[in-house]
Amino acid sequence: MTSFFSIVLAAILGLLAVASAIGFILQRRATEVGSVATVQNLNARIRSWWIMVAVFGGAILLGDTAVVILFAFLSFMALREFWTLTPSRRGDHLALFLSFFVVLPVQYVLLGTLWYGLFAIFIPVYAFLILPAVATLTGDVNEFLARTARVQWGLMLTVYSISHAPALLMLQTGTPSALLLVYLVIVVQLSDVFQYVWGKLLGKHRFSPNISPSKTLEGLIGGGASAILVGTLLYRLTPFSPLQAAAISTVIVVAGFFGGFVLSAIKRDLNAKDWGYVIEGHGGVLDRLDSITFASPLFFHIVRYWFTT
Repeated sequence: MTSFFSIVLAAILGLLAVASAIGFILQRRATEVGSVATVQNLNARIRSWWIMVAVFGGAILLGDTAVVILFAFLSFMALREFWTLTPSRRGDHLALFLSFFVVLPVQYVLLGTLWYGLFAIFIPVYAFLILPAVATLTGDVNEFLARTARVQWGLMLTVYSISHAPALLMLQTGTPSALLLVYLVIVVQLSDVFQYVWGKLLGKHRFSPNISPSKTLEGLIGGGASAILVGTLLYRLTPFSPLQAAAISTVIVVAGFFGGFVLSAIKRDLNAKDWGYVIEGHGGVLDRLDSITFASPLFFHIVRYWFTT
C-alpha cells in the first residue's frame, strides 16, 4: 500500500479508541432510562465498528482474493436478509435457488477472473431474462409480475450493485486499486456515521418521517458536508485531484444517502425496522451496506471511464 494509507488506518483506529473511551465515560455517567439506552446503543455500534474494521482491513491486507470472497459472503448474507423479509411463493423457489447458488457465485467468479465484459451484463441481461423464464415453468401466475420484480430487485441490490465495490480491484488507475475500495468505504460509512452524530447533536427537522424517522435535515447536511470534506482530504488515496475528489465524494455521499433511503422505504413497505440482527447496534448486513448499493456502481463507472490508464 502506501505510507498515506498507513496514516489513514492509524487515524481510524485512533478515532475508534477515542470513541470507545467516550462511550465508557458516558456509560458511567448515564442515569436516566432514555440516556442509558442511547449510550448502550452507541457502545454497541462502536464495538461492531471495531469488528468490521478488523475484518475489512484484514481482507485488504490478505489481497484481492480475500476481498472478493468477503464481498461474496456479504452479498449472500444481504440477499438472505432481503428474502427473509420479502414474501415469496412456492413458484419462486427455483428462481431463488438459482439466485443464491448460481447467479451470485458466477457474478463473483467473473469479478475474480477480471472478466469485465460479462460481469457488467450477466445479471441485468442474462439473469434478468432467464430467471422469470424459469419461474414460468412452475405454472404459478399469481402476482407473477410483483414476484418477478422482487427477484430482480433482490439480485440487483444485494449482488450486482454490491459486487461493484470489490470490482474496483480490476481497475488500473496508476494507484493501488485496493485504495479505491478503501476510499469508497471510508466516504460512504463516514457519511452514515456523521449523519448519525450531527442528527443527535443538532437534529430538529425530520427529513421524511414516513421513510426514515431518525433522519433529520441537519444530520443530512452536516453529515454529508463532513464526509465530502474527508473525501477531499483523502485524495492521495486516489488518482483524483483535490477538486475532483470533492466532486466525486459528493456523488458518493448523495448516492449513498439515496441507497439508504430507498432501502428504508422497502423496509417500511415490509413493516420492518431492520433487515436483520447480525451486526450489534446496526441491524443486518444490508443495513450496513444499503449506502454501498447505490454508491459503488456510480463510483466504479466514474473511475473506469475517466481515470483508468
